[in-house]
Parts: sequence; structure tokens; C-alpha cells
Amino acid sequence: MVLVRRTMARLLRLSGPAVATKAHRINQLTQGVRKGIGSRQDEHRQEYLSDSVENILNTAASASRSSSRGSVQYIGQRQYSTRSSGTKAGAPEYSHVIVGAGSAGCVLANRLSENPSNTVFLMEAGPKDHTWTIHMPSAMRYNLAGDKYNWCYHTVPQKHMDDREMYWPRGRVWGGSSSLNAMVYVRGHAMDYDRWEREGAVGWSYADCLPYFRKAQTHELGPDDYRGGEGPLHVCRGKSNNPLNRAFIEAGQQAGYPYTDDMNGYQQEGFGEMDMNIRKGVRWSTANAYLRPALKRGNVRAEVRCVATRILFEGNRAVGLEYLQNGGTKQVRAAKEVILSGGSINSPQMLMLSGIGDADDLRKLGIPVVQHLPGVGQNLQDHLEVHVQQACTQPVTLYSALSPHRMLMIGVRWFATRTGLGATSHMEAGGFIRSRPGVEHPDIQYHFLPSTINDHGRVAGKQHAYQVHVGPMRPTSRGYLKLRSADPHAHPLLNPNYLSTPQDVLEMRLSIKHTREIFAQKAFDPFRGAEIGPGHSVQSDKDIDAYVRQHSESGYHSSCTCKMGAESDSMAVVDAETRVLGVENLRVVDASIMPSIVSGNLNAPTIMLSEKAADIIKGELPLPKSTAPVYQPETLDAQR
Repeated sequence: MVLVRRTMARLLRLSGPAVATKAHRINQLTQGVRKGIGSRQDEHRQEYLSDSVENILNTAASASRSSSRGSVQYIGQRQYSTRSSGTKAGAPEYSHVIVGAGSAGCVLANRLSENPSNTVFLMEAGPKDHTWTIHMPSAMRYNLAGDKYNWCYHTVPQKHMDDREMYWPRGRVWGGSSSLNAMVYVRGHAMDYDRWEREGAVGWSYADCLPYFRKAQTHELGPDDYRGGEGPLHVCRGKSNNPLNRAFIEAGQQAGYPYTDDMNGYQQEGFGEMDMNIRKGVRWSTANAYLRPALKRGNVRAEVRCVATRILFEGNRAVGLEYLQNGGTKQVRAAKEVILSGGSINSPQMLMLSGIGDADDLRKLGIPVVQHLPGVGQNLQDHLEVHVQQACTQPVTLYSALSPHRMLMIGVRWFATRTGLGATSHMEAGGFIRSRPGVEHPDIQYHFLPSTINDHGRVAGKQHAYQVHVGPMRPTSRGYLKLRSADPHAHPLLNPNYLSTPQDVLEMRLSIKHTREIFAQKAFDPFRGAEIGPGHSVQSDKDIDAYVRQHSESGYHSSCTCKMGAESDSMAVVDAETRVLGVENLRVVDASIMPSIVSGNLNAPTIMLSEKAADIIKGELPLPKSTAPVYQPETLDAQR
């Protein structure tokens, strides 16, 4: 790498006849880079370096003319001008350019292309989702652990978690993280969205958002005031009938918590059956629900393996995008708008690479500032969760299904009929509770699993056992995301700052204590063995806190890094209509624009958010507000 940089520096000083041999020199240096490839990361960087060499030589060739055209700066293959960084002549043009074919991007591509006068260019960094490991619901652990469809991010060492570097899988494929997640459909609580509006997201209250949840959804139980019946996103309940799921729901009630027949409807609080994004035994990602129908219209072009490098501006107006594909640098022009839908990591990264972010940070990396927005990459929030595991005295868990013979039979049945153990994510039961008196609505969430897994599914259980994934839903810790370099291939620095507040430490501790009480109920008497984790020896607050620091994992819900808010909010990045502040024709639509994290999983809220944003972008009137009532506990003086 040092040799490459020195070689490029020498080439930059060339002039006259030497520049005429630039094609030969590009080839020589590119071959040298390729010979130096020793890892997958090096391979990703090779295209970037090759384009860097060509642009530097172009700089040398045009150096004598640059003084008459204004100041020009070069960072790798990225050219910035004080006058313009617009598109090249001949770049293809579409009405909308969308970056990221994930949960948000697929929704937008579908809804914007409903208007035949629109043309949509949708780019995705990863490949298409043509693999059974995505579409078979029970196979989700393969892609959470691998890097073929996964960004495989890691945080910086976490100061308050014994300096652990936390693993953050994120989707890099058609459907984004909706092609990797556990298919759990959870909307959050009504008060989350009312809080959004108080935080500056005017028009995003629960009454405003519920109609878009319904618009997106077709629930197998049929429509009502809360569920939808005509949307592209199909939602179902579990079909496995595992007795441990029933035991968990009954144990929650025996511990004094209510039963809820729809945690996405009138009453979130309590224990009940989980909704899942599965249709006829197949993962119903946004690629299946939204993108594939849109591609049939003919006005959507979806490109894969595209690494976005920068947004192109003319003045402060976004006019297109530059990206790498198949070893070359390409550009595409947006007649109406550029929309970033890369998610809570990639969208702020793209803004900063394009000169939108904290001006001081950008200048340190040599990136010319287009718009000073210090909130880009700030306000990072995520859900932290811990596993509480219990041995099972009866062979009713999924442990038996891990033998090669059983796995083969499960796979054969799924391929033939789309039924059986392969047709579910097995997270069919769950719950929401309040951690302590005075809490207005549930702040602890449970996902129950009739099996045990560790390390993001990379380590399977070694015996018959069951577990819950449990953790607080409204953490007060705030982190940040920053660029590591101006290289678009370089993963940014991610610091969620987990457990940095006493409240977050307390709520994690209470999560384990409440879970132990639930697992001790009569409903589990026929199944309960010894506690595997944290284990009987972990009883004091000090020991529980240490266990949390050493064993908690991300819930994969990073968000809020381009928060929506009022222009008077110095940390806001987009306004209530998803427009990036201070520039024109540029929007962000994904989980990054949430003002604060919601009380539950994020995929359903992200899809809702994108449905609502699509109407805003199209200039359509919002759907009529909902008047559906919301459950309130009888008293806040008690925890349950």
C-alpha cells in the first residue's frame, strides 16, 4: 500500500510526454495492486485504487489547464470542484436514483414506479437474493454468520462492556436486512411515534403512522382497525405448535403480566404470539413483497454490486450519483431526486463521503464541505440484548433437529412443500413488559426460542434447552458513526457507547431478574432443568452486571444517525419530509432518520416510514389519521 501511494505521488508530478503513456502506466500499477491482493478486503480496495491511479494521471494531463477552471481537489478517484461536481456528459438519467435495495429502497422503488411517468434507478452494493439460505426461514443463521450477503460490521471496543468489539451483521443483498433478520414483525408502541412528533418530526404521530402500517400489510388473520388486509407485506403467526412456546406465554401470565392477542394492535403490553414476515413458508422480505412486483413494470432498473462513492452536486443541488461497478467508475443522473436508503450506517457514510456532515471532521480527511450538518452520524442508538438460557428435561427443543439426518429431512420437506420446521424462524412467542413502576409503556422486550444459540447463531447449543433474547427497548446511551477514511470501501468507525448510563445498566439487570421469575413459573415445571446462563452462581447485582457486559449482543437495531427534526435543531439532518437540510433534491429514507429508537424491532417501522415517505415524495396527501384507541395500564404505581 505504501509503494502504491508513493508511485501515485510520483505519477502526479509527471507532465509532458510522460503523460502520453498513462494507459501503460495504469495497467502496470493495476497489475501491481492485483498481485498484492492477500485478502477479501484487499480485493474490495483494488477497484478503488485502480480508479485512483487513472484520475491522478488525468489530473497530471490537465494540470496546465486547471487554473482557468477554478480550484480542484482530488481525493482518490473523487473529484471536487468549488464550481461544480456534476455528472459527466452522456450519463443515463432517471427521475429518481435510490441508493440501497434494502427494506426502505425496495418500498420506494415500488411506490415511486406506480407512476408510469417516473423512472427509477435502484442500486445495491450486494448481489441478488437468489439463494435458498435467504428464502428458507429457518436457515437465517447461515447468512448472519457469513459475509456473502452481509456487511459484517464491528464496533470499536466498548468502554463499558469490557472493551469488547461487537459484531453487527447488516444486509448487503436485495432486501437488505429484511433478507437476513429473524422475520419478526413488531411495530413498536404508539407512544414512540407520538414522541417522534414532540422531537420535531411533525406529522409522524401514531395517528399519522398507523394508516401506513396498515397500507403495507396483509395479515393472515384479516384486517381490522390495526391490521391491514391489502398490502404487499404478508404477515403470519407461527405454525410449529411447540409446547415450549405455549409454556412461555402461560408463564408470563402466571407471573402477573397480561395476555395480548395482538402486540401490534390495541395492546402491546403482555405475552402472546409473535407476528412474522413469512408467506406460505417463505421469508417475505421487501425484495419479495415490493421489488419483484416493481420490476415487472418496466420503469425500474435495479443494478447490483454497485459501490456508491459520492453524490454529485451542481452547487448545492444533488444531480446524480457516482459508483463503482465491474471495475469501472460510472455515473447516473437524477432528474428529480437522489434518495439514500442504505440504512443507519451506509446513509450517513454516503453523506459524509459527499461532503455533508461535520465540517471539521470532513476537512481532516480532505473532503471538501458541501453542507455543514454536525448531526450526520451522531445520535446512534441500538438495542442491546442478553440471552437467558435454561436446560430442558424433555426432548421437545430444536436440538434434535441439528443432526445431519434431521437437517436433511427438514430441507427436503421445505423444498418440496414449503412446510415443516424449515418454514419458520421459530421465534413464535414473545412479550413486552414495563421494567419498574412509573414507566408509561413497555420498555423490555422478549423473543422466546425453543432452542439455544450463541454468538449470533455461529455457535449452536450443546443440549436440549430453551432461551429468551431480552433487553431494554429505549436505551439512553447515545453513540456515533464517523468515517475511518475517504475510501468508500472502508467500514466507518461505529461506537454505540453501550451501557454508558446508569439507567441502561439497571434495565439490563432488571431484564435478567424478571426473566428468571418468569422461567420459575408453574408452566415450565415439566421442562425446567438447570439454568445455563447466566447460571446459578450469578446472583448479586455486581455479578449480573458483569455477565451483561461479557455476554450481551446487539439486537441489530442500529438507527437514528440522520435524525429527522426541525431546522432549529442543530443535530437534525432531514426535515419532516425527509429532505436533507441545506441542500436540494436529496432525501434520506431509512431507519437512520428516526428521531429516536422505537420500542421493538425496526423492520416493520422502517417499511412504514418508507410507505409514508413515498407519498410525501409523490406529492400525495397523507392517508387520513387513525382514531384507533391504545391500551393504557390501570396504574403506573406498580410494575405489573
